[in-house]
Amino acid sequence: MMETMTQNGSDDNCAARQGSPRFAEFAEAASPRAVKPAGPAGRGKRVPVDCGDLPFVIRRDGTWMYRGSPIGRKSMVCLFASVLKRDDEGHFLLETPAERGRIAVEDAPFVAVGLEWSGEGQSQVLHFRTNIDEMITAGPGHGLRVSHNLLTCEPTPYLHVRDGAGMFPIEARVSRSVYYELVALAEPGIKFGKRVLGVWSQGVFFSLGELASCTD
Repeated sequence: MMETMTQNGSDDNCAARQGSPRFAEFAEAASPRAVKPAGPAGRGKRVPVDCGDLPFVIRRDGTWMYRGSPIGRKSMVCLFASVLKRDDEGHFLLETPAERGRIAVEDAPFVAVGLEWSGEGQSQVLHFRTNIDEMITAGPGHGLRVSHNLLTCEPTPYLHVRDGAGMFPIEARVSRSVYYELVALAEPGIKFGKRVLGVWSQGVFFSLGELASCTD
């Protein structure tokens, strides 16, 4: 059995809480050690037990909360992040072969906190580091999009981390400091017939210039 989560500096046996799923077993099911060879042909795929709404919240700044307290161990956050999924209705789930349940996410579940780049122009490559130290290279499989606040027109970029079950992907919000780095790398280009400022990565041009659309 894996060690239980630490909250406020002490180990907390989550399984002992009334109404809580077996979180320690949930975490162990997510471990690579739990992967077993497929059974005999015809047995069928195991259906995870639906635990309903789990007491997890991912804050806008990327902090994972459990019952109102931050999860202090990064290794545990990374473990749960590895089984984070998104269903075809856009809900976020934690799902292992044994259990699954819905969690609340205030914005995007991850934050892009670092940027490395090489090359320039169309040969430029952008590498983003998330708050769980996952490196993601923007390009054909990992797009950048910019959303604007309806009232202030303030831009917020998002990076595609991985696909969800339907049309809703799992994304990382690009932090303000990284966004400024992208703006410094931006150059003029054409997107959807309009002149915009954007950045290249792996031969794909991503617009950062949607701010202009707010004044149209």
